[in-house]
Amino acid sequence: MAVRARSGGKLPCTVDAPNDPVNGAASRPNGLAAEAPRTGELILVAGGAGYIGCVLVPRLLARGYRVRVLDRLLFGEQPMADFRDRIELVEADVRAVPPDAFDDVDGVINLSGLSNDPTAEYDPEANWQMNAIASEALGEECVRRDIKRLVFASSCSLYDGLPPGIHGEDAPVQPHAAYATSKRYAEQALMRLTSEGLCPVILRNGTVYGFSPRMRFDLVVNTFVKDALLAGHLQLHGGGWMWRPLVDIGDCADAMIAAYEAPADLVAGEIFNVVHSNYQIRELAMIVAGSVQLTGRAVALEEVPQPTLTRNYECANAKLSTTLGFIPSRSVLESVSDLLERIAPGDPALLNDPRCYNIRWLQLSNGVALEPESSPVL
Repeated sequence: MAVRARSGGKLPCTVDAPNDPVNGAASRPNGLAAEAPRTGELILVAGGAGYIGCVLVPRLLARGYRVRVLDRLLFGEQPMADFRDRIELVEADVRAVPPDAFDDVDGVINLSGLSNDPTAEYDPEANWQMNAIASEALGEECVRRDIKRLVFASSCSLYDGLPPGIHGEDAPVQPHAAYATSKRYAEQALMRLTSEGLCPVILRNGTVYGFSPRMRFDLVVNTFVKDALLAGHLQLHGGGWMWRPLVDIGDCADAMIAAYEAPADLVAGEIFNVVHSNYQIRELAMIVAGSVQLTGRAVALEEVPQPTLTRNYECANAKLSTTLGFIPSRSVLESVSDLLERIAPGDPALLNDPRCYNIRWLQLSNGVALEPESSPVL
């Protein structure tokens, strides 16, 4: 397999994080066991150089696992600088995984593929091939290799469009958008493989917030922090009354570890929502504005017309708690305060860097000139 040496130089969208609390212990226990039940196992983390992967991988290493990262490095290698010398790196696209990437692997955590609606709509074919077909192929290869455990990162966006209510994992989802449709296909394909010996665990993550060495400012809480620091005002589309399920990136990573370590009879073929709480967008704006104002900077809130495309849904989080004893613990307020401590106020090199915005970087990578930044889809 192709293994790359460490690269030098610091990208503007990476942030030094010595003694990183996000990569260490949570502010309150979330239910993850203090120690791994089986140390020394080799875990293949597909998409391990991404936003969530750069938080997950150090936690796996700290628990005594060996890690092999499979990633095409669209956003570069530098975000992995703090752990690059402790992992194996396979630089490859998930659509064309080298066979030896699976050699000696004990389990797989799949974070790969396009990660939101804008990127999926920008390139629907790539989204389908990565998120749906390649995810199914990873599961099939696990069956061939007798690799039992596969944790798959799905999305709570599957619930968008359902009638109002707090939706559990058994809700009759009928996704229509390209991103959610590809995730649902992968879920069903992996669950079918349980009859062939695979133990897939599906985690439907809420919208993630918080710091990562591979930072993103195109997620609603992170976007509000960026806008508050750069512009001093936050826009509330349609008043910001829409509901969204959210989860901190550290809790998201720990939930994947909990799913990987759980007994097979509890999790095989099961779907779990990974959510801290449901928030209205307006509430998130007020949390961010108040937190920034405490640092001495003014932030104004502005109501603007609602865009054509919005998302509005809520999710239950009881199944993860009652089955695995895992409860996401890090609040939006705590995470926003952490972000403000890490980011230099108004630092344009970080806050405007296109690598921190998935759709903008994908467009640049494809040679497309960037249009003026549009408002996030809420």
